[in-house]
Parts: sequence; C-alpha cells; structure tokens
Amino acid sequence: MTDCIFCKIANKEIGTDLIYEDEEIVAFNDINPQAPIHILVIPKKHIPSVVDLSDEDEALIGKMYTVIRKLAKKYNIEESGFRIIVNCKEDAGQEVPHLHFHILAGKKLGTKIV
Repeated sequence: MTDCIFCKIANKEIGTDLIYEDEEIVAFNDINPQAPIHILVIPKKHIPSVVDLSDEDEALIGKMYTVIRKLAKKYNIEESGFRIIVNCKEDAGQEVPHLHFHILAGKKLGTKIV
C-alpha cells in the first residue's frame, strides 16, 4: 500500500530506528509512548487489521509472538511483565490501518481499559 506509514517504515522509505528486523517483521519504538517501554511490532506484509488476516497468515502471527518474546528478553521485562495490545478498527482505537502489536512495559500498568 503506497500511503501506509507502517509500510513505508517497513520498506525503509521513512527513517526509523528499527530495534528488530527480519524478512517478515520489524519492530520500533512508538513515537507517542504510553509507557517507558512502548514498542510496535508489525508485519512487513500490509494487513489492515485482525479481521483482514487470512489462513495463510497464521504462521506470521505466531512468529510475531516469538518476536515479542525475544524483545521482552532483550528489554529485561520477561519477569516483571508487559502488556500486548492489538486494536482492531477505528472504534477500538486503531489509528494506522496496518496490523500492529503494542508492547507496553517499564512501569506497573493499571487495569483500566483505555
């Protein structure tokens, strides 16, 4: 997709310090962090939201969770804990129509759903 900011980041058309990259996934710090650690994990493949996933994307989603586990270890949050958030569509707060997982950590997170 030509106007998707996350596709442009994944394709390195927009300069962003990637903290993880492989052939299918990239991760980078959120520009508007909601916690001391706020990382976005995105597939390089343009998938607008969870409801746009296909059966062929099953392995990709599993790999995204493996990347999240690796990042939790890298940032030493696997013991203290972290939150994974995936918003789906506008009413849920999805601002960029490209599937992405938020990792929030680095402080005690409340139970209030935002």
